[in-house]
Amino acid sequence: MKKFVIVSLLLSGFIAMAQDSTSTYKKRVLETAEVDFLMSYYTQDGSNAAVSGGIGTEELTDITPTIVVSIPLNDDDVLTIDFGISAYTSASSSNVNPFDAGGLADPFVASSGASSGDVWGNLTGSYSHSSDDRNDIWSLKVSVSTEYDYFSVGVGGSYSKLFNEKNTEISISANVYIDSWSLIYPIEFRGSSGGDDEDDFNINNYTITGNPNYNPGFVPLDGKGRNSYSVGFGFSQILSDRMQGSLALDLVKQEGQLSTPFQRVYFSDMADSFIENFHLGDDIERLPDTRFKVAIGGRLNYYINEIFVLRTYYRYYFDDWGINSHTASIEIPVKLSDRFTIYPTYRYYSQTAADYFAPYNQHLSTSQFYTSDYDLSNYAANQYGLGITYTDIFTKFRIWKLGLKSIDLKFDQYERDSGLKYSLISGGFYFVLD
Repeated sequence: MKKFVIVSLLLSGFIAMAQDSTSTYKKRVLETAEVDFLMSYYTQDGSNAAVSGGIGTEELTDITPTIVVSIPLNDDDVLTIDFGISAYTSASSSNVNPFDAGGLADPFVASSGASSGDVWGNLTGSYSHSSDDRNDIWSLKVSVSTEYDYFSVGVGGSYSKLFNEKNTEISISANVYIDSWSLIYPIEFRGSSGGDDEDDFNINNYTITGNPNYNPGFVPLDGKGRNSYSVGFGFSQILSDRMQGSLALDLVKQEGQLSTPFQRVYFSDMADSFIENFHLGDDIERLPDTRFKVAIGGRLNYYINEIFVLRTYYRYYFDDWGINSHTASIEIPVKLSDRFTIYPTYRYYSQTAADYFAPYNQHLSTSQFYTSDYDLSNYAANQYGLGITYTDIFTKFRIWKLGLKSIDLKFDQYERDSGLKYSLISGGFYFVLD
């Protein structure tokens, strides 16, 4: 019995324990419907906004409510519906048009136009089937995501095989996402009359300082689509009654419109033009239309005793844009009682810069590709977290026909050496339906 408890803690839901296939009774994959209510609140700030070419406020807040419903269709099949929205306000993206705030335009001051906030929505449906002996698991999923300037459709599937008395698992997964953009450019690139901009911006109504002969020679992007294809391979092994490890390999190919059309770039070999305190863009971000990514990672979980479990993770990533990164994390769940567990976490991340990155006003106009998005820069980051979980296997607390199974709350604090900081508060209430 002790070995079973230890193994269950290590796997953390990755491998389902099922009754022996020789039994005349087949345990259901999911006994009853489950409903998860999730919520997160995210806030960040920094001074390297890509919308204004690598300078300016990165202030952003985001609230993301999500509901996940898992329904057993029979002994072997489960249908899961995942619906979430993300409502955000962004000081940096508001400066797609910095001239509608009523005061002086400035990259460190939020504007108030349509681009200052948006709502993203996602609906994902997935279906999984398990064999009678629970050693083979197939799944399929379909997803749709949308927001003001973006629409995505995705399909995917996976297959997992358990053997060696369920001590070993191998898996393969594949996904395809078909995305389309509405090409929204910085306001100064939309023509003297503002085009279809709701604020009807007219550059001739403003005084240009610095170089008054502002003429960027902007050329619109060719395409609106982006396709992403991914394949993942996994291997998990129970190494002993106290240790479990896993390995993963992920391959991603992207093609199409991979640059963000409303992110500005400034050239060091061109004269600067300003309206008020805002530097008018020399061009938008331009990146290659293909990208290939590779990520290799591994987990090692170790059961120390009835109170402590050690969970570790490492991943190495590289792509053909020149980025190499390392991710390492550690989590130590501490069981305070039968119902309460706390889990401090730490995550370290570092990456090299993409070949096409340069800071504000340091690109050359003769280059083919360029970006000042600090997500593609050289940086290191630390993330600290603390979570607490409440579990009641008897689901004594009830709302209508829903029995509360567990509550999970977590706080994360993230800091980059470039100055970006964020805080994330997330939580979930997990119910079972009678």
